[in-house]
Amino acid sequence: MKKTIIARTLLGLLSGGVLLSALQLSVALAAEPFIEATEVETKVIEANSADLRSKDADLASVSFGKWLPELVEQFNRLPEVQAQLVRQQQAELAIQAADRAVYNPELGLNYQNADTDSYSLGLSQTLDWGDKRGVATRRAQLEAQMLLADIGLERGQMFAERLLALAEQAQASKALTFADQQLRFTKAQLNIAEQRLAAGDLSDVELQLMQLELASNSADYALAEQAALVADGKVIELLGNDQFAFSEFIGSIEGKFTQFSKASGAESRLPALTIAYQQVLLARANAIQVKADTAADPTINIAAEKEGTDNKLGIGVSVPLQVRNNYSELQAIAEKDTAIAEQQFLARERVLTAKQKQVEHALPRLLARYQDWRELVQTSGAKAAKSLSQQWQAGDISTSEYLQSRRQLAASYLVGLNLETAIYQTWLTWMGESGQLMPFVEQIVSSPSAFKQANAAPSITPNAAAGTANE
Repeated sequence: MKKTIIARTLLGLLSGGVLLSALQLSVALAAEPFIEATEVETKVIEANSADLRSKDADLASVSFGKWLPELVEQFNRLPEVQAQLVRQQQAELAIQAADRAVYNPELGLNYQNADTDSYSLGLSQTLDWGDKRGVATRRAQLEAQMLLADIGLERGQMFAERLLALAEQAQASKALTFADQQLRFTKAQLNIAEQRLAAGDLSDVELQLMQLELASNSADYALAEQAALVADGKVIELLGNDQFAFSEFIGSIEGKFTQFSKASGAESRLPALTIAYQQVLLARANAIQVKADTAADPTINIAAEKEGTDNKLGIGVSVPLQVRNNYSELQAIAEKDTAIAEQQFLARERVLTAKQKQVEHALPRLLARYQDWRELVQTSGAKAAKSLSQQWQAGDISTSEYLQSRRQLAASYLVGLNLETAIYQTWLTWMGESGQLMPFVEQIVSSPSAFKQANAAPSITPNAAAGTANE
């Protein structure tokens, strides 16, 4: 009867929609003989658990603005970013070059040796009647603005990629630490199983099941280590080394970050959409420039001539006649380019609007599921993990049921890591693609105190999981 009641209680915890954490018992608790546990040892374990939770809470409460400035400084020193600074200087030089005069004056000198020698000196200047200089300057300014906006968008995507790599590295490190603790815990449980076998309280088959579980945990640890090495390699590839300060900021995404995204998420103010509209403005400027380039600019000539004793002064004006070619086809092509740019802007607007709606729909749900998971980790998960080990040690549940329940607990912890990764990917990808990330980062770096995590979420770490299991 006792076994039936406990089994039903455990089944209710696992099948009632409860997302349990992988709250394994600590190695210190598992290594102790299960019959010799005393009240003093229990108090010590509880004190250590509280200390672990306190340290994890301190780590999670680190403000996003505390470690972000250092990361931005390292990011700005990357060769790719330095190349962007040179591109900005090129844009400034292009504006200065476009603001120069289009036509230079022409100087002519002529001498004719005849019965009467003649000398002539002429100066001609073509006038910028079609305002080529003004149109070129406005076009260069617009191109510079587009370049700066494009660089800002590119920098945001680059920074989002690197920030996501750091987040994935942190998740891989958590998974590796968890796999290591699972492996060490299983070794300790195998020791207890051998003691129970010697006492006649466990069969050979159940001992073999524990040995198979140890082999499975060893394989999981190897895979987790491989994933951690891949994550470290990606960070090294993107940032030069893998030693960067990082702490989770999901709580800030749920609060301040979400508010910022909604405040700056209007379609007309998205930086990425602004860049797309600048393409339309540039196409219009190109159409105006075609018209200016094909305009008939007159040329004024002034000549002084001396022939014998006679002095002559001449003034002339020449105007190209656009009779055989009026360049109407070039102007029509430029106007078509403007129409194409307008349609491309509408297409870009549609894509960004759809992505924005998708993020606004998905991110709150991910955050809600993460919040539910976190709350259940601190309650039912801890009690279930502790109860499982006690019931198995007391012989109330079989080894196969115990191992299956432990796998469910471990899987629930990995679900939490996957939720964290999904939240980071969703938010960072959108902020990078929409061009909102770098303005937001610059705002944090300039005033980090405005973005402190007053109510930060507890860190989901293996140490915290192990700590709550000992309560």
